[in-house]
Amino acid sequence: MTQVSERSTTLSSASAAERGRAAALTAAFLRGALAAGLGLGSLAVLVIAAWISSPYSDSGAGGALHIAAALWLLAHGAELVRPDTLSGVPAPIGVVPLLVVALPVWLVYRSSRDALEPDAGRPQLTALGGLCTVAGGYLLVGAAVVVYARGGPLTTDTLGTALRLPVVPVLSAAAGVWVASGRPLRPLLDRLPGLRSPDTGDAEVAGAAVAAGRRRRAVVVMRSATAGAAVLLGGGLLLVVGSLIWHADAAQESFLQLAAAWSGRVAVLLLSLALLPNAAVWGASYALGPGFALGTSASVTPLAVTGPAALPPFPLLAAVPAEGPGMAVTWAAGAVPLLTGLTIAWFTVRVAAPPYAERDEAWSARETALATALAGAGCAVLTAALAALAGGPLGTARLVEFGPVWWLTGLAALAWTVGIGVPAALLVRAWRLRERRGTDEQGEADEVDEVTETKEVDEVDAVNDGSGTDSADPDTEKRPWWRRPPWRRGEAVAEKDGPVESAKEDVPPTLDSTEPAEAPYDFLPMDDWHDRDTQEARWAAIKQASGGLMTDFPPAPPTPEPEPGPQSVTKPEPKLATKPDSESGPQSVTKPKPKPEPETPTKPEPKPEPDAKAAD
Repeated sequence: MTQVSERSTTLSSASAAERGRAAALTAAFLRGALAAGLGLGSLAVLVIAAWISSPYSDSGAGGALHIAAALWLLAHGAELVRPDTLSGVPAPIGVVPLLVVALPVWLVYRSSRDALEPDAGRPQLTALGGLCTVAGGYLLVGAAVVVYARGGPLTTDTLGTALRLPVVPVLSAAAGVWVASGRPLRPLLDRLPGLRSPDTGDAEVAGAAVAAGRRRRAVVVMRSATAGAAVLLGGGLLLVVGSLIWHADAAQESFLQLAAAWSGRVAVLLLSLALLPNAAVWGASYALGPGFALGTSASVTPLAVTGPAALPPFPLLAAVPAEGPGMAVTWAAGAVPLLTGLTIAWFTVRVAAPPYAERDEAWSARETALATALAGAGCAVLTAALAALAGGPLGTARLVEFGPVWWLTGLAALAWTVGIGVPAALLVRAWRLRERRGTDEQGEADEVDEVTETKEVDEVDAVNDGSGTDSADPDTEKRPWWRRPPWRRGEAVAEKDGPVESAKEDVPPTLDSTEPAEAPYDFLPMDDWHDRDTQEARWAAIKQASGGLMTDFPPAPPTPEPEPGPQSVTKPEPKLATKPDSESGPQSVTKPKPKPEPETPTKPEPKPEPDAKAAD
C-alpha cells in the first residue's frame, strides 16, 4: 500500500511539472502572437485615422486595413507591388522605413525577454524553448497577414515574403533571450579558434584565464563597434538636417505640392519622420565617399553630383545637392568618418590602456591594434547592413536603383575606421604609457633626492651633537661640491684653491677617531630605570631643562587622625612618605603596607568629629 501511494505521489508531481512546463510554453507562444498583434494594430490605427480625415478617400475601411497589413509586411522586409499605375506597369516599393521596423523589433525583444522570467508556480523555460515559442506565435500571425494582404491595393510576392518575414522576429527574439540569460558570451566565443580552454589539470585554470581575457576583449570590440556606428549615423543625420535647412525653400515647396489638405500634410509629415533614419544612413554613405544613387544614371558623392537625378517630389529628397562638382562645404563631410575612427580608437584605448595604469596591466600594441581593427570591421558590417535596408527600388525604369550600394558603403567604412582608428589607438596608448612612465621616473627621482637630503641633515645633526662621524665617505667624495654636506665643502675649496684650515678641527672627537671619547647614549638602559638614584637624576635633568619653570612645592600637611573610641577598630590611613624637594631629585613616595584586621572585629561606633585645634 505504501509503495502504491509513493508511486502515485511521484506520478502526480511529474504530471504537475509537465503541466507547468506546458503552461509556460503556451504563455510564451501567446506573448509572441500578442507582440505581432500590437504592431499590426498600431499601424492600423494610423492608417484608419488618415483614411477618416482624408476628404477624398478612394476606398473603404477594408482598403485601409489592407494597406495597414501591407505596411506591416513592408516593415519586415517584404517588397510591395503597386499594380495600379499610370503606365499600367506594376511598380515595386522596396524602401523600408527603418523607424517602422523598430516597432516590431522592440515588441518581439520585450516578449522574448519577459518569457524567460519564471512566473509563480511555473518552471523557467530554456533559451531555445523561449526563442522557438515566441517566434512561432509571431510567425503564425504573420502568415495570416500575408494571406489577408493578397487582395489589397498593395500586393506582395508570397514566396519572397515567406523567406523575409521570419528574419525580424527570429533575430529580435534571439536578442531578448540573450539579454534575459545574462548576456553570455561563452557559447558564442567558444566556437572561435583559440578561445576554448583545456579541460584537465592546471592548464584548465590557465586556459580559463586566457579565455576570460579574450572574452573581455570581445566585449570591448563590440562596444567600440557600436559606438562607431552610432557616431557615423549621427553625423549622417546632422548632414541631412543641415542640408534641409540649406534647401528650406525647395523642401517647403515639395511639401506643399504633395498635399493640399491638412490631413494629407500630416500623412506626409509622418512618412518623412519614418524615413528619417533612412536619410541618416544615406548621409553616412555620402560622408564615407561612395554616396548614393538617385536612379540608374545619377549618383551623389561629396566630390560631385553626376547624371540627371530622377527625383519625385518629396521633402527629404529636396536636401540633395545640385548637380555639379563638389565644394569645400561638401568636402567637409569627411569629418564624420574621421570622428568615427577616433571614437573607435578612444573606446578601445580607454580599456586597453586606462589612465594611471601600470605598464603590465595595459594591453600590448598588437592586441590594441587587433581590437581596434576588429571594432572597425564590426562598424563596417553594421553600416553595410543598414545601407542594404535603407535602399531599394521605388518604381520601374530609372527608379529601380535608389539609395546607397551596401557593399561599397561597407568597404568605405572599413577603410576609414581601420585606417584612422588603429594609428590613433596606438598613439594614444603610447602617450598614456609614456606619461605614466615619466611620472614614475620623476617620483623615483624625488624619492632619491628626499632620502639624500634627509641623510645629509642627519649627518649635520650628528656632527653638531658630537654623536656622529665625519669620516670620509667614498660616495660623498664623488659628489659635486653643491651636493656635499656643508662641513665637507671646505675640502672641495681646499682641493681647488689650495690647503685651507679644515673645519674638522672644531669638531669634537667621535667614536671613529683614535682619541678616547665617550659618546652619549641615545637611550637609558632599562636595568637602572627604576633605581632611585636614576629617578632623582632624571627629575633633576627635567627640572634643569625646564629653565626653572618647575617650582618647589612644600610638603603636604599631615592628615588629622580621629581619636579612637572605646571598642572601635579603625584602619590607619596610609601616610605618604615625603621628602623635601631639592635640586638633588624629586620626591619619592612609598606606600606602607596596611595592618591586618583582627579576626573578630567589633561593631564600629560613629566617628567623633575631629578637633578644630588638631585640624589647624
